[in-house]
Amino acid sequence: MSAYFPPDTGSASHLFYELGGELVRRGHRVYTITAMPSYFPTGQTGRYRGRFYMVEDFDGIRTLRVKVLSPARHIPVFRALWQFSLAFCFFFLGLFIRRPDIILVYSPPLTLGITAWILSRLKGGAFILNVQDLFPQSVIDLGILKNRILIRFFEAMERFVYRHATTITVHSEGNRDHVVGKGARPEKVRVIPNWIDTDFLKPGAKLNDFSRKFGLDNKFVVSFAGVLGYSQDVDVILEAAHRLRSHPDILFLIVGDGVEKARLVKKAQDLKLDNVRFLPMQPRSVYPQVIQASDVSLATLHDFVRTPVVPSKILSIMAIGRPVVAGMDLSGDAPKLIARARCGITLPPNDVEGLVDAIIKLYHNQELREEMGRNGRRYAEKYLSLSVAVRTYEEMFAELAPLHPRGDTSGV
Repeated sequence: MSAYFPPDTGSASHLFYELGGELVRRGHRVYTITAMPSYFPTGQTGRYRGRFYMVEDFDGIRTLRVKVLSPARHIPVFRALWQFSLAFCFFFLGLFIRRPDIILVYSPPLTLGITAWILSRLKGGAFILNVQDLFPQSVIDLGILKNRILIRFFEAMERFVYRHATTITVHSEGNRDHVVGKGARPEKVRVIPNWIDTDFLKPGAKLNDFSRKFGLDNKFVVSFAGVLGYSQDVDVILEAAHRLRSHPDILFLIVGDGVEKARLVKKAQDLKLDNVRFLPMQPRSVYPQVIQASDVSLATLHDFVRTPVVPSKILSIMAIGRPVVAGMDLSGDAPKLIARARCGITLPPNDVEGLVDAIIKLYHNQELREEMGRNGRRYAEKYLSLSVAVRTYEEMFAELAPLHPRGDTSGV
């Protein structure tokens, strides 16, 4: 159960898609409950538009889709409406799925945890909550959620869902500490790092179709690829680009879309940054070439992002074998991961001078870039691959399913 699923783009849509696809290949029957796509990749035909409900086979995964409200999600009240509309619609779709052994939910939105809990009581099966973002703390930190009544309401919901989930999976120790601190029993919270498809995301030539299409072949490419939202500190990248204008062969490539993009494009224009290029979000099939065409890839978060998040782009960069330069809270889990893997350079948030120094250091040291790239790839294959994650989930499913027998066997 996930709000996003392909052909939507982004890490949220592909995490469960990759897991589900591998489970199907291993002989499991997998259903997905999701919304109609809203973030179409380039070239998507839009066959879903105008549909309220549909069932399709998506790469072997039986996929049930429903259209939900799509208000402006940056407004807290409207975002809450969207979350509850998802929970309501997904509940009715869930009634049509028969005999679940496991109900696995991507959170946020946290409201889907309520849906999964009710369905597990009605139809049986263990309820596993996969916590990706620590809601509501993440939006409190961003200043998006300020209303004290809403904060108390969602914190109460958070505690309820954590108490009633059969098992909770988180992708880092810092996230585990938060979830336990909110009332989850320590013994039912498991750390399973987010996986990466190391067969799809793998090292490749710097000179490729993407680099040739956009004229990158003679440039030292410093890339940022992903959502341009409130959490991501792209301003520090623009400030670093401004200080590196004396190096015309260094190009800052920003690939993605989001609520902050228009402001960032204008800022780059105002600063007359000829060494910065913005491109729209690319299809999933092209994404590996974006990182392969890069010499260095960036992951930057604002200083007010205090939750111990591990941006998925870091895992992708590691798998593709490029060095990471990460600017974010150094007490979080992502800098610790980079240090363990020895795959990049970490900086405090909003450290323009540090970012400039890191880029120049890697610019002058090809051997170091290659070493960091090899280290990241090796670590991703050993600890973060899809096959490793699927084996872990299969073992957990085998442990939990006999303890939570199936209920209602009607459905598709």
